[in-house]
Amino acid sequence: MRPDPKRIAALNAFYEGQGAEVILAHAVGGLFGGRVAMVSSFGAESVVLLHLMAEAEPHTPVLFADTQMLFAETLKYQQEVAETLGLIDIRRIAPDPAELLAEDRARDLHIRDSDACCDLRKVRPLERALREFDVILSGRKRHQASTRAALPLFEQDADGRIKINPLANWGREEIAAYFDQHALPRHPLVAQGYPSIGCAPCTTPVAAGEDPRAGRWRGQDKEECGIHFIDGRAVRGPLTAA
Repeated sequence: MRPDPKRIAALNAFYEGQGAEVILAHAVGGLFGGRVAMVSSFGAESVVLLHLMAEAEPHTPVLFADTQMLFAETLKYQQEVAETLGLIDIRRIAPDPAELLAEDRARDLHIRDSDACCDLRKVRPLERALREFDVILSGRKRHQASTRAALPLFEQDADGRIKINPLANWGREEIAAYFDQHALPRHPLVAQGYPSIGCAPCTTPVAAGEDPRAGRWRGQDKEECGIHFIDGRAVRGPLTAA
């Protein structure tokens, strides 16, 4: 597919204010065309979108980026959530062994260059996995970081791949209410002061009053890792706050 800015603008206008359940049902039902997958970190709030998706279509592929530096609690939580929700197709996406050996033999790249580490362990593996899909579901939300304040429901990359953020306009109160309403399992590290959870070496607890993502890459001018969309273009690597 070629990028179609008018279509994306129309989708954002039409679905803004509609429920995430509607967007997900239309996505997995093929309304937006192509092969659909969800990308999930199985982090602090991930189970909300996973539950919504399981209700809509539990056979939807879920791409889980195992950077091989995740907390043991995250790996255990991923298995618990998949079993609890009856998710059928979890695909663990791992870094290329040859690239790891060449670029991070001592497993200290996160100290020397955290951007390069994210690229090696998350961005590139996900890029390879995403090639077979046309529509991607993401759990990102506007309230999570300054870099996400203007997050749209629908984005599109240079190859025409659509990325959907069904929970973009959900706030913390709505997330908490959904957890309680559906008795969803919580990531065990949340109770230990981790409201945002990434790789173990680059995530620290957050003190009362701090931004929820303050514990991610603490002390660095960095808020994101992964693949982002700016003005319709896919941008690899981290984004810093404007």
